[in-house]
Amino acid sequence: MSIRSDVNLLGRTLGQVLKEQEGEAFFELVERTRALVREVRAGGSDAELRAMLAGLSGQDAGNLARAFTWYFQLVNLAEEYERVRVLRASVGVRPQSLAQAMQELKAQGLRAEEVEALLSRLDLGLTFTAHPTEMRRRTVRRHLEQVARALPTLSEGGVDGPEAAAIAAHVEALWRTPELRRLKPTVLDEVKGGLTYVSSIAQALPALQRDLRGAFREVFGRDTAATLPLSFSSWMGGDRDGNPFVTPQATRETLALHGERAREVMLGLIRQAFADLSQEDEGAEAYREELQSLFDAVKDGQTLDLVGRLEALEARLIADGQRRTAEQLLSPLLTVARVFGQHLVSLDVREHSGQTGAAVAELLRASGVEADYAALPEHAKQELLIRELRSRRPLWPAGEALPDTLETAVGPVREVRDAVRRAGPRAFGRYVISMAESVSDVLEPLILAREVGLRILPVPLFETLDDLQRAPQVVWELLSLPEYRAVLGGDVQEIMLGYSDSNKDTGFLAANWALHEAQRQISDVCRRAGVRWRFFHGRGTSIGRGGGPASRAILGQPAGTIDAGLRITEQGEALADKYSHPVLARRNLEQALYGLLLSAARPAGELKPAWTDAMTRAAASSARAYRALVDDPAFLPFFEHVTPIHEIARLNIASRPVRRPGAPTLGNLRAIPWVMSWTQNRANLPGWYGLQEGLQEIGVETAREMYATWPFFRTVLDNAQMSLAKSDPLIFDEYLRLLPEGDAHPLATHLKDAYARTVALVQDVVGADLMANEPRLKESIGLRNPYIDPIHRIQVELLRRSRGKDGGLDEFERPLLLSIQGIAAGVRNTG
Repeated sequence: MSIRSDVNLLGRTLGQVLKEQEGEAFFELVERTRALVREVRAGGSDAELRAMLAGLSGQDAGNLARAFTWYFQLVNLAEEYERVRVLRASVGVRPQSLAQAMQELKAQGLRAEEVEALLSRLDLGLTFTAHPTEMRRRTVRRHLEQVARALPTLSEGGVDGPEAAAIAAHVEALWRTPELRRLKPTVLDEVKGGLTYVSSIAQALPALQRDLRGAFREVFGRDTAATLPLSFSSWMGGDRDGNPFVTPQATRETLALHGERAREVMLGLIRQAFADLSQEDEGAEAYREELQSLFDAVKDGQTLDLVGRLEALEARLIADGQRRTAEQLLSPLLTVARVFGQHLVSLDVREHSGQTGAAVAELLRASGVEADYAALPEHAKQELLIRELRSRRPLWPAGEALPDTLETAVGPVREVRDAVRRAGPRAFGRYVISMAESVSDVLEPLILAREVGLRILPVPLFETLDDLQRAPQVVWELLSLPEYRAVLGGDVQEIMLGYSDSNKDTGFLAANWALHEAQRQISDVCRRAGVRWRFFHGRGTSIGRGGGPASRAILGQPAGTIDAGLRITEQGEALADKYSHPVLARRNLEQALYGLLLSAARPAGELKPAWTDAMTRAAASSARAYRALVDDPAFLPFFEHVTPIHEIARLNIASRPVRRPGAPTLGNLRAIPWVMSWTQNRANLPGWYGLQEGLQEIGVETAREMYATWPFFRTVLDNAQMSLAKSDPLIFDEYLRLLPEGDAHPLATHLKDAYARTVALVQDVVGADLMANEPRLKESIGLRNPYIDPIHRIQVELLRRSRGKDGGLDEFERPLLLSIQGIAAGVRNTG
């Protein structure tokens, strides 16, 4: 079987189900729509298609959107299985694998000992976040998983063949299964959804560990004790920024789920090791005795040194001449224990700096220390906080219940403290302060943590352009404080960089350059301060939010900025795309580790002054163009007309509101729905607008040189190519019809011209058509367009109807939200 035959069979299966469930007339409607869309794509008139869609009932429009949505869901499965099939069939050294990483490191002159030292100092931290980009219900995902499991058994027998019967049954069930959530998912729903991928990752880790040691042995001619520089964290259940539903109770329940799932994973692996390690030692099954003891302790929830005891067991096996047993039969358990242990994933707590500051102000007021902390200037805040840090006394009387306002801030910290006592220090990760602007913002969580007796390591999150530009100075001032250095000790200072708000604030090119420069300058600050550091990248799935292939993004990091490794957020549908199958999990993890090792080994060096000067000028020019667009008084009404932003706000896809508190403005709209709106109409504006002005400032010849030899600049332009290629002026034109003026609106004309000029200029710089260097992705985009076009056109028709009458959104809510979901499935970058 091939992907084409898989897609054909899945398509025929869906067609058969549609005939049986909705009747021949509906099936013919689907086929006619498909044919008309193809004609329009080929340059034909769209009059018949437009008339047909205008005559549909709301129910038929919704079902038509559903039909094409299910086609995409099934095609996505076929593509995922094709990736699995290709990976399983590959021989030799795969590109961007650990084997290739070892070869390249040796070619660069690194000795075996230096590579081992590199591995020991690095950590790739992958952090699951619950942003509204995974739109499918868990019930739907389960059916799709069953279809995916059946794909390897398919033959050419069609929908009546025995191997296809199970697939047909699940497709039939899916058609009658509601895709839309009736209620918003709870925080615990999001946690459970994220944890579904733990099983695939756990199966991939032992193979990845063998890959690492095997590649090292092959390249350097000796064994190594190096372990995977890999860890997992989560924000689900700990991310309080703007989400009132992440209560202390939600955090407690999240940590309980982590412990429960960790026990399931570890007990299963201990059982397997117990079955395999059957050797006797002086008449007793000595290895099994230790494994039984570990099993009982883990089952009972005892806190123990799981990794230490397993490493001791490994040493005994090797000393007893049982090396193969240690390497093949105990290694899976030990590898997973090193990564997941009894904690599973490290839960971060994230809170907005304003909320943290307000809680500290209340503590200080209630304890009589300071009546109006919030009104103090920054230097006075710092002096007060430093005095408090020198003292160990809590501010709130011991044993007294906290008022609700303080409980919401202190409660989550208390919950992670209790989890640390149960499952060890890795149950808790870091305390992330979003919208960090000053040193006091970073010190304030330390005061809250002292109230419950927990040591925390705060992570400032710099998000806006101004914050990124101030970040090096803030970090320098922070690391200059002896009281803070005493808290940090010998640990790594993490600094989080936000891609979403910086992009929404200043545009694609300027945000990328601001992030680049912040990393370079903060790295210099940490180096001078004698502190190890690690950047935490808040990347989304779309280009407008820092998306793109992880390995490419890591390789594009500024040289000399990776010290103790990297942390990266893994969001929404990226989790399913990367970790739904153990083979895919292994591949994505090895690619990310390849990028980390090569990027970390790259020595710091001076960039060409002409390049940095060109980029500084380009960023300024790009930002001016972007701000001129979004600050235009006509822009916000234009945005609300040509995107389904109001309809997205009605979709039950996440527990977090789409806006921060306050009157509805562009400023308090969250970056995810901002980007998602432009994805729906295929303008993809956040992923390219302003780039043309920046490239013009640089000049074509200089830009060509930069693209050829500078990894950062190549990554920026390659990501822009992907965003431009997924844009579609033909579809965007349909959404412009929603404007009272139609495409005669000045901003409509401007954006269409800007897109065409940007495409031409990018192609001139890279010397090829868009995506010429990624033919498979380019082909996938081309193949999907004829099938996603109907959903776009249905969505536009429904938007026109719902906006044309009072209560229209209530009437057309379901089919509209189905169309939003269908486009997300087709484009595969919802936010």
